[in-house]
Amino acid sequence: MKNITYCLMAGIIAILMVTGCKKDKTLQHTQVSAVTNLFAPANNKFIQLEPVTGSATFEWAEAHAEDNGLVLYEVAFDKEGGDFSKPIYTIPSDANGLYNKLTISYKDLNKVADLAGIQPQATGKLKWTVMSSKGINVVKATVSSIIEVQRAAGFTDIPADLYLTGSATEGGEDLSKAVHFKQTAAGVFEAWTSLKAGTYHFAERNTGTPATYSIDGIKLLKDGSTTVTGATKVERIVVDFTSASATITEVTEVGLWFAADNKVWFPLPYKAGGKWEIDNASIVFHQESWGRDERYKFRFTFKDAAGNTTTQFYGSKNSDNSRPDANTAKSFWYMVPVNNSQYDFCFKFTGAADNHNADIVVDFSADAAAYTHSVTVK
Repeated sequence: MKNITYCLMAGIIAILMVTGCKKDKTLQHTQVSAVTNLFAPANNKFIQLEPVTGSATFEWAEAHAEDNGLVLYEVAFDKEGGDFSKPIYTIPSDANGLYNKLTISYKDLNKVADLAGIQPQATGKLKWTVMSSKGINVVKATVSSIIEVQRAAGFTDIPADLYLTGSATEGGEDLSKAVHFKQTAAGVFEAWTSLKAGTYHFAERNTGTPATYSIDGIKLLKDGSTTVTGATKVERIVVDFTSASATITEVTEVGLWFAADNKVWFPLPYKAGGKWEIDNASIVFHQESWGRDERYKFRFTFKDAAGNTTTQFYGSKNSDNSRPDANTAKSFWYMVPVNNSQYDFCFKFTGAADNHNADIVVDFSADAAAYTHSVTVK
């Protein structure tokens, strides 16, 4: 019985030894040398990452495989003081890793710079090296190099949505109550809201741990927060990720402008949530030789950071309209920027409004189908 047991044990050991030898032999064929020389770009070379259609070329000396076979390469990027233990970005060389050369677009280098914390339009340094392997047993080059890059104006990753949150905002620091922006163009967001003393920042969503952004002057930056001082003001905030810029313009008045009188009848007080509202406003049409004139639009008054005042009319997309009734489409009430002509692009009150009071609401909230308004006759 002992002889049988010994024989079995000897057989198992022999199998393990053979398997181990085969495994070791296979692993020997995956050994490669480290890259020892980086040719281009030259150390500390300055690269301006514009236009985004441009590209940069990285080249290095070949590594060698123990089996004289092909070697695969990856270029690794890190922050200036990094050691590549956790590179911020890696990318295979040309021909899916077969060439000792990498052609990388400025768009992708912008992404690398963003990961390194370099802001749009700012200049910063990136460290790079080359990893060689045969798919396993990755070997880091014995050398590394630095490039200095100046980022393009816009962000490489543009959020699909945008929110405003912080102690200075209408929703406070509760992210779930953040003010929603309306996207007005690709990468451009707009919000009409009030800001009070405190701080605020932008977030890509109102749940979890979103990416955040802030403003420094007119520059849009990743992370950080912006401080507000002074009295509460109604603001129009436009955030443009394509140019990494933001503008904040105070809205000092929204007034109902009556065409026949060629003036603002009354201002609409700002309430909250991008809405202005007046209750029980007196509506009296203007008597003309041909009948009663009921045309109106809205005049917005803005003040910029330098204290300069401008006005912009918001009216109908149609140059002329009929009086609304119960069958009028919702789009009749939509508001768009229009010129300052006295009678063109005006809305018309319903006939029932003449010599009555009405509640009038201007709704520029992001969740409305479009910037719009309503007139409710009392």
